[in-house]
Amino acid sequence: MGDNQWEDGGRGGDSNWMSRLPEELLDVPLWNLAIPGSHDSMSFCLDLSSPVLGSEPFLLRLTDRLLPCWIRPCVYRWSTTQQSVLWYQCELGVRFLDLRIAKKPAGGSTLFFAHGIYTLVTVTEALEELALWLDAHPKEIIIISCSHFESLTDEDHVQLVEFIISLFGRKLCLPQDIPTLRSCWSRGQQLIVSYDNQQMERKYPVLWPTIPYWYADSPDPNKVISYLEEQQRHGRPDGFYVSGLNLTEDILYVLLHPLENLRKMTTKGLSPLLHWTAKQCPGPGGGGVNIVCCDFVSVSRFCSIVISLNFKLLESAIRTPSVTQLPPVLSPELDLLG
Repeated sequence: MGDNQWEDGGRGGDSNWMSRLPEELLDVPLWNLAIPGSHDSMSFCLDLSSPVLGSEPFLLRLTDRLLPCWIRPCVYRWSTTQQSVLWYQCELGVRFLDLRIAKKPAGGSTLFFAHGIYTLVTVTEALEELALWLDAHPKEIIIISCSHFESLTDEDHVQLVEFIISLFGRKLCLPQDIPTLRSCWSRGQQLIVSYDNQQMERKYPVLWPTIPYWYADSPDPNKVISYLEEQQRHGRPDGFYVSGLNLTEDILYVLLHPLENLRKMTTKGLSPLLHWTAKQCPGPGGGGVNIVCCDFVSVSRFCSIVISLNFKLLESAIRTPSVTQLPPVLSPELDLLG
């Protein structure tokens, strides 16, 4: 396996990276591998004509009713966390999708995604797109985290879960199993569905429990790193979990940067976050990373950096002839921004 196989033509990642991992990693539980993820995966298609979510602060909702032409573009600028469509995120190497589901106040039974405001793309359209991508990549496994569920009723939940089951069928990986690449391939399983609703989780045994997300809630990359390192000192969860590299604006930051947006803030702070990521190691140890999530996954070498961490699991065997041609682990000195 030559080094050039891990070059993707510009932005890091790989559309078939799981199927090309070394034999020694095929029986490692997926929660002990390093997996790239996208934060608020569907926010690339926010709808400027939609109202602010009902769960947003009252003052913001009131201002939106009075001055929608001013408020909605502002919310759009600071709520857009991705710029790439879903299939392209998967092509880059993203294998964890953060799906925040909502129903519009006057939208009938149709479900959308939301972050501050609602999306243009529906849940049905996005999941059907994902199913097609999985069909074209039969050895790639994706984890989706369904959460938030703004304004969904019990009936909406049932219809959503049953649609997922009918669409993906045998591709669904059961939470009773310990998923590895080899075990998933042998069963034709490609999708893990984490569903943040215990009632539905109890009713449908194909649903996985909520995946913990370590989230610093800060616009300062150094504070994000400090938070993640503090969490690591307490030990990692036993199963899947997420380390969030995403920066979050506060009111003061927005007021001090009136011409900025989340993409500019992320780009400015991304370098130390990627340097920190390149130093991490996956695995069951207390500080072992698993899913690593980032905003704007297509603007840097984020996916390649996370994928490369998996080769640290082979360091003890790196001198043997079978692994001497493995691509080297990315070091912090490389051009991480791509």
